Amino acid sequence: MSRMDPMPPLRMETVVAARTAAVKADVKVKAETVSVFYGDKQALFDVSLDMPEKSVTALIGPSGCGKSTFLRSINRMNDTIPSCRVTGRIEIDGMDVNDKSVDPVVLRAQVGMVFQKPNPFPKSIFENVAYGVRLHGLATSRGQLNEIVEASLRKAGLWDEVKDRLNASGASLSGGQQQRLVIARAIAVNPEIILMDEPCSALDPIATAKVEELIDELRSNYCIVIVTHSMAQAARVSQQTAFFHLGKLVEAGPTEAIFTNPKDSRTQDYITGRFG
Repeated sequence: MSRMDPMPPLRMETVVAARTAAVKADVKVKAETVSVFYGDKQALFDVSLDMPEKSVTALIGPSGCGKSTFLRSINRMNDTIPSCRVTGRIEIDGMDVNDKSVDPVVLRAQVGMVFQKPNPFPKSIFENVAYGVRLHGLATSRGQLNEIVEASLRKAGLWDEVKDRLNASGASLSGGQQQRLVIARAIAVNPEIILMDEPCSALDPIATAKVEELIDELRSNYCIVIVTHSMAQAARVSQQTAFFHLGKLVEAGPTEAIFTNPKDSRTQDYITGRFG
């Protein structure tokens, strides 16, 4: 091709393939044929999904499709349900989280979780953030503890709002502030992964916008996996989207491709509101 020849148009498939390759280059969490059973009922069917580091993966799909069940498998929260059984393999940096040598308490420090409704402890704002730090022995002095609490509240975008009332109850904060306090509590123990299960469903639009802004800031340091019913939220905050239906992973890929050019008609129908 001469220097005067026009460049051939860049095909959409080429762009998507390049972005997909980039997404898979730095996999933080890898799920392989993960199935989950509650007693005799199977809730999740052979889910395989790579979740990249320093990125947000959104899990979307109608209620009861297995999104939260899959999310809770990553940090073994399903262990708390006696009838639950998980098969397949989930790796974090190559480590099988279900290996008998893995301590679930240590795992849940590495993999923080934020739930649907803000759940601050019945303690002061300071003690909410300091709790996990003390539990895992991450501070060797009161001064270091203070530094960790302040840094975590700053990362959660909450420090300027609470720095003059750290001894006040965490429950005295607004719903949006409580959710950011919970996020500060999660990141205080220096996790590598943050799981979020509908973190904005109980919040008003202003608080939701602040949490979404926080998620966008945090992704530069963490692998974030978020369950959301909001298509707009998934489009705003995530780089990868995975669509679940009836306990199965239908398809996953770069968010832009999933929303503009899904491969499966079920994904298209869900995104356009034909069901769900």
